[in-house]
Amino acid sequence: MIRFVRVILAAPQVPECILPENLKTLRLDAWHRSKGSRMVPFAGYAMPVQFEGVMAEHLWTRAHAGLFDVSHMGQVQLWGSGAAAALEAMTPGNLQALKPGKIKYTLLLAPDGGILDDLMVTHAHDHLYLVVNGATKHDDIAYLRANLPGDIRLEYDDAAALLALQGPEAVTCLARLVPEVTDLYFMEAGPFHWGDIPLGISRSGYTGEDGFEISLAPEHAAAFADALCAMDEVKPIGLGARDSLRLEAGFPLYGHDLDPSLDPVQGDLTFAVSKKRALAGAFCGAERISAAFEAGPDKKRVGFAIDGKMPVREGAPIFAGDTEIGTVTSGGFGPSVGAPIAMGYVAAKYAAVGELVEAEVRGKRVAMTVTDMPFIPHRYHRKGAEQ
Repeated sequence: MIRFVRVILAAPQVPECILPENLKTLRLDAWHRSKGSRMVPFAGYAMPVQFEGVMAEHLWTRAHAGLFDVSHMGQVQLWGSGAAAALEAMTPGNLQALKPGKIKYTLLLAPDGGILDDLMVTHAHDHLYLVVNGATKHDDIAYLRANLPGDIRLEYDDAAALLALQGPEAVTCLARLVPEVTDLYFMEAGPFHWGDIPLGISRSGYTGEDGFEISLAPEHAAAFADALCAMDEVKPIGLGARDSLRLEAGFPLYGHDLDPSLDPVQGDLTFAVSKKRALAGAFCGAERISAAFEAGPDKKRVGFAIDGKMPVREGAPIFAGDTEIGTVTSGGFGPSVGAPIAMGYVAAKYAAVGELVEAEVRGKRVAMTVTDMPFIPHRYHRKGAEQ
């Protein structure tokens, strides 16, 4: 399984990275460089990690609207009347119950129930539209092709652009270009147009803020990004802030917080699992996952509040007294929280909120408290919620 290259920046001023020659470039590569971005290798691509600085970009997104280029992710279409049923055999959710225009977060599972990827599935009326992680997309596609019935057609467009506009002012800004997006609620999607340019837009994202993901033909990506960034509320945002935003939102990053050795119960992702389907043995690894529901997991992904100012990074061992009980899988400073935060796995007996544990950082112990996630409230535009 291909793994992410982790990029965490603690300060806005860092030396320029020497990029390998074999990296792919995004269609917006020149656009990013013209905006002053620092480029780094990520998931096989040269990607913008920051423009003005991670802290400033993070806080701007929380207050206004940030534009992210996530075109490295895989956009996959499944065609055929039995596509939902076929995909259900490899995922733990009720995809056949997904209504047109609705989106579901789910997990691609190995035969033993290990997590191969997490992904979004949209019922796009006449087909399913999947967004998978950039570092795993080729493995995902190969796995799908090997396990889908012959009458299901898989299409993958490596050139398609994918932009994410995130933040409390995202809807105001996008509606100036595409007024109809105000009709969407969280986890809804549909086909739209910017002039005569087709767009696929979902009200979703990975920051915990209200926002949208916009799929469009690559030849129109720069013009669309320019139109958004011409607005006072919108700034381009890099991977560094995307990582700190998703950490504050309590979201796992595949290749760090999730991997094939872990199942959804250990990963604290049971909301994405149909317990009824698990008991019926209706998908890959259902026996393992059903047993984990029954007996409880041996370990669990949890959040940590850090005592003090020292960040606790990925890989730090976690202790209860002299006993090593787990590992930090993501960690850093939370700009909106105003303190270091982390997530990781601990033995189940230590996973209760309020449990006091320690991480070891450069030979020193750092006190941590197991805490609820997300670290800040999500601010989605949900149907039926008070506005």
